[in-house]
Amino acid sequence: MALTPDDIRRIQHLARLELQPHESERMLTQINGFFSIVETMRAVDTAGIEPLAHPVAAFEDVQLRLRDDVASEPNQREANQQSAPAVERGLFLVPKVIE
Repeated sequence: MALTPDDIRRIQHLARLELQPHESERMLTQINGFFSIVETMRAVDTAGIEPLAHPVAAFEDVQLRLRDDVASEPNQREANQQSAPAVERGLFLVPKVIE
């Protein structure tokens, strides 16, 4: 998939961009270069390859390196809310901004 100068003008209009002609040409070249890279990546046969949760998992056992998600600090909600102008049932009360 390659973009044309008309596509760049449409993107420019939709994004409300003011581009000089040389900037439009440069953008066209850059975006088409990006699409070329994507097409090259899509051409790679990935059948039978299991997806990775983390790129390092291809080289190391990442699960051993990641720690469990546990609270490591004591609950200081009441102390933190003492300076708040309004609190109700442990929640900060704020003025309504959207009707």
